[in-house]
Amino acid sequence: MGCKGKLRVEHGVTLGFWGLDMRLIFIVLFLVLASFSWAGEGPRFSRNAVTAVCPIATQVGADILAKGGSAVDASVAVAMAMAVTWPEAGNIGGGGFMLIHREDRPAEVVEYRECAPLVTNPNYFRKGDSPNTAKAVGVPGTVAGLFLAHKRHGVLPWNQLVEPARQLASQGFPVYKGLAGSLNRVLGNYPKKKYPDLHRFFGPPDSSADWKVGMVLKQTELARTLEAIRDKGHDGFYKGPVATELVVYLAKNGGGISLEDLERYRAQVRAPLRGAYRANTILVPGPPSAGGMILLQMLGTLDAANIGQNSRNSPKTIQILTEASRFAFRDRARFAGDPDFQLIPSFLWEKDRVQELVRMIRKDRFLAEEELGSALPLRPLMPLESENTTHFSVMDENGMAVANTYTLEDSYGSHQVCPGGFLLNNEMGDFNWFPGQTDPSGKVGTPPNLIAPGKRMLSSQTPVIVLKENRAWIVSGSPGGRTIPNTVTQTILNIMEFQMGAQDGVDYPRVHHQWMPEILRAEISDGMWDDSISQLGKMGMKISRSRQGDAHTLVRNPGQKTIEAGIDHRIEGAAAGN
Repeated sequence: MGCKGKLRVEHGVTLGFWGLDMRLIFIVLFLVLASFSWAGEGPRFSRNAVTAVCPIATQVGADILAKGGSAVDASVAVAMAMAVTWPEAGNIGGGGFMLIHREDRPAEVVEYRECAPLVTNPNYFRKGDSPNTAKAVGVPGTVAGLFLAHKRHGVLPWNQLVEPARQLASQGFPVYKGLAGSLNRVLGNYPKKKYPDLHRFFGPPDSSADWKVGMVLKQTELARTLEAIRDKGHDGFYKGPVATELVVYLAKNGGGISLEDLERYRAQVRAPLRGAYRANTILVPGPPSAGGMILLQMLGTLDAANIGQNSRNSPKTIQILTEASRFAFRDRARFAGDPDFQLIPSFLWEKDRVQELVRMIRKDRFLAEEELGSALPLRPLMPLESENTTHFSVMDENGMAVANTYTLEDSYGSHQVCPGGFLLNNEMGDFNWFPGQTDPSGKVGTPPNLIAPGKRMLSSQTPVIVLKENRAWIVSGSPGGRTIPNTVTQTILNIMEFQMGAQDGVDYPRVHHQWMPEILRAEISDGMWDDSISQLGKMGMKISRSRQGDAHTLVRNPGQKTIEAGIDHRIEGAAAGN
């Protein structure tokens, strides 16, 4: 896998590489030794670029672009590689959304969200059920989604896109800092006695107590599964030995997925939702991603409120951001679900409605809960949406752009690892488990997202592409559960409204409110917001400190070929390109 491209890691130093094995070792050493910068301009690439949480998978994507692959080709390769190199959220046992823009045809979303098995019903879960079990596994969608996206937009052969991931699993790779910390956390939190497969597949080598940077992670069973996917595509996962092993494993451990569920599963092509901010077109996935509808409503509200008239960190700006978020998350609870099962109203982000919402915002205080609108019945309890997801962004030299967000739900999903060596999601936790049970902590039990056979569970995933004159300008997205729409909205707002570059837009501290609980989460950094936070408290808002999101972003300004990468350093990150 020789590469003529360049890799720019973290603060933009440019390094050349001469072979896969040496590249991986050098990347790891560089990440250990580098001192990280949190502001300024991100690395730039002249023709194409990839940015993601995992430096190894990022370079795999850049290699594919260097060989003439499309942005979708690179996205398939990155997603497959991250199933090996970022098991916390990279996956073949989960699902997600791939948003694709091309200048020569309409934009589309390849929606590969997991769905409920055929045996399920609204009362499938009982009090005391855990999301860390086989019962919480939804029918995986990742392989189907990637295969469909490649069929529609790929240039290079499918097997060339899967082979780098298979090699990484078979030969192993040196563990980098972010992965070492991630593996040690999950193995420490989930004991070997209760989760033996997790420790068998992901425990450190040679009976070491912990993973350390530079140790080699080899995944022979996963390599065998990837070989089947490489050679047989969609059917290599959903039929044959891999499918049979998966179903037998789940049945043995209390799961509900059958061979029929796997054979019936299909990724779907949907038109994206389209909105506007100033003269820019915003593309996002629609339901079952609630994130897109939240983002469009929030941006519409911010536009109508003329949020740019105040400084970015002023109390007024943060107040408007917060109130827009409260409005949108309340509407999510009332209306959002799988569009194949119900009608989702589009008036939620239309001009007349957002102007009405802006008129509700008070000058010197936050709205009380009863002022937001008609109340929802509040009762206990249901699981909350996990913050462990991952996003990557890709742009190629032909104008194609991809924003891809995918997940296992919790960090390492259900913590169940099937004999094929891959982690399984616990996405059933994203349904409303108990009908009618909603509470002030943020748990929601409204009808649109109740469990039904074959139904896709609601998600906050929000991959976004911003167009200027039908050309991709900004590509972004983030993990973070219900924080995702706020992270993505604020990242692109920083660029569109406050004229920040990609790196500064990503680095800027973020806030989050989700209607319930009634508290504002804020990244408070270096005294930047001290005065504003004090003022917000006086206006009646409770505030907590937090870290929020991981929004790897690409920006190609109008009329330019050069791409700037905004690498999010909150977890790990890299950018690579040519």
